[in-house]
Amino acid sequence: MAVSAQQQRIKKGRQSASNRQTWHPYSVTPSAKIVCTRLRRQSSWRWLSACCLFLANLHVGDLRADDDFITSPDQLQSGALLFAVQGGYRLGTRLNTEVDIAANGLVARVSLKQTFRNDGQQWVEGVYVFPLPDNSAVDHMRLHIGDRFIEGEIREKEQAREEYARAKKAGRKASLVNQQRVNLFTTTVANIGPGETIVVEIEYQQTLTIEEGVFGLRFPLTLTPRYIPGLPNGERKGSGWAADTNQVRDASLITPPTVGDSPDHNFTLNATIDAGMDLSFVASRYHPVVVNNIATAYSVALAGNDVPMDHDFELIWRPKPDAAPRAIMFSETLDGQTHLLVMLVPPTDPDVTSVVLPRELIFVIDTSGSMHGTSIAQARQALLLALDGLRPSDMFNVIEFNSITNSLFAKPVSASVHRLREARQFVQSLKANGGTEMHPAIDKALGTPANDQYVRQVIFLTDGSVGNEEALFSLIERKLGTARLFTIGIGSAPNGWFMRRAAQAGRGSFTYISALHEVTEKMTRLFRKLEQPQVTNIEVEWPQNATVETYPSAVPDLYAGEVVLLRARLDNPARRLDEVVISGDGALENWRAELSIATQKSDIGIATLWARARIADLADRERRGEDSMTMRSQIVDTALQHHLVSKYTSLVAVDKTPVRPIEELLETERIPNLLPHGQVVHRMLGVVATATSAPLHRAIGVFFLILASLLWLIGRRHGNHVSA
Repeated sequence: MAVSAQQQRIKKGRQSASNRQTWHPYSVTPSAKIVCTRLRRQSSWRWLSACCLFLANLHVGDLRADDDFITSPDQLQSGALLFAVQGGYRLGTRLNTEVDIAANGLVARVSLKQTFRNDGQQWVEGVYVFPLPDNSAVDHMRLHIGDRFIEGEIREKEQAREEYARAKKAGRKASLVNQQRVNLFTTTVANIGPGETIVVEIEYQQTLTIEEGVFGLRFPLTLTPRYIPGLPNGERKGSGWAADTNQVRDASLITPPTVGDSPDHNFTLNATIDAGMDLSFVASRYHPVVVNNIATAYSVALAGNDVPMDHDFELIWRPKPDAAPRAIMFSETLDGQTHLLVMLVPPTDPDVTSVVLPRELIFVIDTSGSMHGTSIAQARQALLLALDGLRPSDMFNVIEFNSITNSLFAKPVSASVHRLREARQFVQSLKANGGTEMHPAIDKALGTPANDQYVRQVIFLTDGSVGNEEALFSLIERKLGTARLFTIGIGSAPNGWFMRRAAQAGRGSFTYISALHEVTEKMTRLFRKLEQPQVTNIEVEWPQNATVETYPSAVPDLYAGEVVLLRARLDNPARRLDEVVISGDGALENWRAELSIATQKSDIGIATLWARARIADLADRERRGEDSMTMRSQIVDTALQHHLVSKYTSLVAVDKTPVRPIEELLETERIPNLLPHGQVVHRMLGVVATATSAPLHRAIGVFFLILASLLWLIGRRHGNHVSA
């Protein structure tokens, strides 16, 4: 049968197409002109299909942020091992996460161990990403690989990276710990052999929280995805769902994907509490635990196995009431210098009379997409309780924000029955949607002219899921005036670093509300504080003839049930008569406490906590515009002296014996992060509701991908029909 001219042209076109270079929309993004040039001679169906693929690529962008391949470890939130491959990383199998906590006095020592196994046939480089408490001081790292044991050493960051790179290239086992954020760290492990099991152990210490006589600590297990403000700056340091912007220059490093559930994100935990006194109770707020005690020591363990890492762990305990003093001091002498941790406790007598002051309360509530699910319900209930606690003599306003800021009243109004009814209706109608544009809301709350007849208190309810924390701290410090800012962290995994630092900048306090059943308890406690400032204008007298560095430099006010912690270093050992005198204006009379330094027993870890506070203060001074090189130098010196990881120092461990043959390459695999409990994923390729416009673009991209596939199939069938 003779072949028609049309069939000859089709056959020739197919042969020509097979000889041309293949274009894949995910590996390269050519211009529309190039696409047209390469594909205009194809059949119309294939032409339409290729156009749809091109449009899909424009909208979907970097899909590798949502599959099993990533280009940067910084996009992860919870602990995971990444294996390095060409152009990026894949997650390794997580075998176990183990947490051991030893609480003694006001300090907790924590060991975090994660065990991984290289099941592949290639030598690999592993990258381990994990969150930690924002007030932790990371000072030790140990790497266990088989029967080998490597201890980490502190180095300036660039030197540590160079040492690690040399060891990696030479085939020696090595590990590197870097700080990405104050509460986010990365460990890299080089040259893990086929079939080897490794254990990465990180140690840190932190001060405990004390509120109304209740001691506690939190261990973060995941992070709420953060909103990224600003315009894209054309860069992408990582492969998160958000591009780097002019306001958050590392956005692509802190916007990892999440999953709703996972069989691998589990942990075990054991804690020991040596309070030195009998406790009235020991409890975990969100996880069932088993508690045993011998004398004044208590052991705590999780009640079950396979506990998911979707909710921060919080442990609390209370000494019996007659054991609570009004002031406590802990001391440690290191290198001839005295380090102090001073705890100020307000009067605890329930019969103490407080002066009721007229207040101006401004409530700021986050209604962005990251507050969806349980979080917005918690925030609404908390705010309604706050409105119920207002007195007729109070002034108030309510500001809600997401992508835009909306104020209920133009300015604060009196807490009349009519205004409160209007406010309750407003709060009950609030829904979570849009971005987290926090800057305009804070600016509005603090920018309203103050009334000298009222004590201004700003109550800020949010999960803190933002990437521009530093800019917000600066705004609070600049606009605060005589106001006080109190932050309420909402949700199962709020940004604790932001909440704590914002409250510190606002000379207030912070509170976590992580479950609906505790809203009433914690809001009642907060408003008891707000109504009862116990001691203000606090001053501290340190020993004469001693040079003292103390943090925070400005002592916050002391509220009912709220403890204030001071960290100080004296340039000489304590002498017999040295004492610290604290005084201030009490609610009814002057308040004073005297503490002898010489009588304090030595407590290990106090110097480390002071150093951590100094590093944080130096970082704040750098943010405020002080000379960057000077601040960096002082941070490095402090971190090296106290063996701490910081933004400018890292832990590095290098084995001396090469184990990987130089000709062997390094390989890879991956685990996604678990979504915080109570949140609902708006599932579109793993992008959450608080993101930018990425979900819309990716939805459009998916549509074009499906359409392209259909058109391609139609084109093939059409071509086969023509050939027949």
